[in-house]
Amino acid sequence: MKILLLLLPALALAADTEWPVNGGPNNIRYSTLNQINRENVTRLQVAWTYDAHDAFKDSEMQSNPIVVDGMLYATTPKMRVIALSATTGREIWSFDPSGGAKITRRFRQRGVTVYQDRLFVTYRNFLYCLDRKTGTPVQSFGDNGRIDLRNGLGRPPETMTVSASSPGVIFEDMIIMGSTVPETLPGSPGHIRAFDVHTGAQRWIFHTIPHPGEFGYDTWPPEAYKINGGANAWAGLTIDTKLGMVFAATGSASFDFYGSNRIGDNLFADCVLALDAHTGKRIWHFQGVHHDVWDLDFPAAPSLVTVTRDGKKVEAVAQIAKTGYVFVLDRMTGKPLFPVSSRKVLPSTLEGEKLSETQPYPLKPPPFTRQAFTPAMVTNLTPEAHAAVLAALKTFDSNGMFTPPSLRGTMLMPGTDGGAEWGGAAFDPDTALLYVNANEQPWAIRMVTHDTTSLYNNNCASCHRSDRTGSPPTFPSLIDIGKRRSRTEIASIIREGTGRMPGFDYLEKGIDQIVDFLVTGKDTAAVDPEAAKKDPNWQKYRNEGYILFRDPNGYPPLTPPWGTLNAIDLNKGEIRWQIPLGEYPELVAKGIKNTGSDNYGGPVVTASGLLFIGATNFDKKFRAFDKLTGKMLWETELPAAGNATPSIYEIDGREYVAIVCGGGKNGAPSGSSIVAFALPQS
Repeated sequence: MKILLLLLPALALAADTEWPVNGGPNNIRYSTLNQINRENVTRLQVAWTYDAHDAFKDSEMQSNPIVVDGMLYATTPKMRVIALSATTGREIWSFDPSGGAKITRRFRQRGVTVYQDRLFVTYRNFLYCLDRKTGTPVQSFGDNGRIDLRNGLGRPPETMTVSASSPGVIFEDMIIMGSTVPETLPGSPGHIRAFDVHTGAQRWIFHTIPHPGEFGYDTWPPEAYKINGGANAWAGLTIDTKLGMVFAATGSASFDFYGSNRIGDNLFADCVLALDAHTGKRIWHFQGVHHDVWDLDFPAAPSLVTVTRDGKKVEAVAQIAKTGYVFVLDRMTGKPLFPVSSRKVLPSTLEGEKLSETQPYPLKPPPFTRQAFTPAMVTNLTPEAHAAVLAALKTFDSNGMFTPPSLRGTMLMPGTDGGAEWGGAAFDPDTALLYVNANEQPWAIRMVTHDTTSLYNNNCASCHRSDRTGSPPTFPSLIDIGKRRSRTEIASIIREGTGRMPGFDYLEKGIDQIVDFLVTGKDTAAVDPEAAKKDPNWQKYRNEGYILFRDPNGYPPLTPPWGTLNAIDLNKGEIRWQIPLGEYPELVAKGIKNTGSDNYGGPVVTASGLLFIGATNFDKKFRAFDKLTGKMLWETELPAAGNATPSIYEIDGREYVAIVCGGGKNGAPSGSSIVAFALPQS
């Protein structure tokens, strides 16, 4: 008894364990905490629930909660920033960057950045700096607490759409930011920048579309740096403060599916980049796709891992890809630690397009998804579904990865949503296992000749199709939109953008002309064909729309699994285990289980042997697995799908696992809550 009493003061003084940065330190989504373990995880219960009451149709909420000094910070579907007690869920303060405006448009925002007494968050084209204790803007930062991310990029700000769905990272007294920019034309450059945390002044910039005299300039046409867009680190950044290096994984160049105005390999699109965090100077790069016309951008920020090679520990970077590959690179040099083969691929049949003759294929680890959609994979859910999908598949080119987009149509497998997704990977330092959840969802892309006479077709049809039917729910139908929204609301959406949609403010009077077309169905916004062809952003082809290929009943068109959870040994380059992740409740009711489903949001792994993940879109489950075997140990149902990465923290000796529950993806119900789980208090 005396020994126990002597220990009590020490336990009371034990430091809290925080979750201070997006994805956790090194972006490996790993927790050293072990209070919750294999033996007691079945006893988890809800510790607290918070509801922002911000959900609306198709809204999303994807924050990885940040926990510092007993406070939990996140963003809501309507982009309010909230500060909660991390032990009770009680709201301390909230900040509304919209100023109380009515919000009916979907935003994607994946968290905040904390630096000492400051909190940074993005809203549209602005980066805000807030007082962490009160939620009020810090007046000395930029213009009364915010800076415009469109400034400082070398182009007129009013001509660009720039935002950031992923939070920045802190190095010394700088916040380093990637960005979200349009995937269509005209584009905005995805340059990576560092800003002073106190003043908002831009400290350095790395041109992901190189300027004259810079490395990589010759991989683009000479004038590309003035007009081309993309090559952006939209998925966020990872910092190694010890080495003073910042790591980025960049997206494809704009336009996504046709690149006649960007002939060349297009560095630094589709690259893993290592930059000097002090100066922004390039240290090394590795390009995963040359001249990307498949929207195969890297979907998550790099993970900083340590692996064993020839009995020695090697600091490395693990990069997951939409293609189902994992690239493992030496952290100091960028050299692949497993062989990467350069293989010949098919040329394009589209006039003016010139694809790279080869693409990189890692030989290890093996892909964690299927990489082609063949007739042998067509769904057998029902005979009718099988026949319909098989007939549709025959109308597309479906020869696996890097099948060129064409007028006939191309089946992308993995699709534009992966493979791996923005939720990222978790890494266990004890076992060198990398955990990745993945989609097995083919997407269909068909190219059409660009219409030079219609303002709507020029700017909107690539996503919403010429007939305005869209590809719901990702790209909604615009038919009868005038009955659902006012002219002012429609114009505001076109001007400012929403979700994946960029803003089209530069169209000026053309916005009202597109609104007229959407409301009346009469397209009077004619474009001079000859003038259009002289526009440096004009191209001969566009895509017909983004089509998530489904069977006639709305299910994935191929045999299961439709979503997986994978454990990959980065020492050996082998898949340790793979299991289906997610189910469709209505199919389960018919006895069809363990199909897997589309899933968005990442896992988190613990030293105590557990892997936690939500992500599954339609069953709304939150699960805990044995990290060594993949055996499910516990599950519960969330208020809405947990399309986010959980956070694990400990306060006053009690461990919590918190996840935001926003849903809203691919037609799933929306929510706006955060749920924290813990063991019962004795």
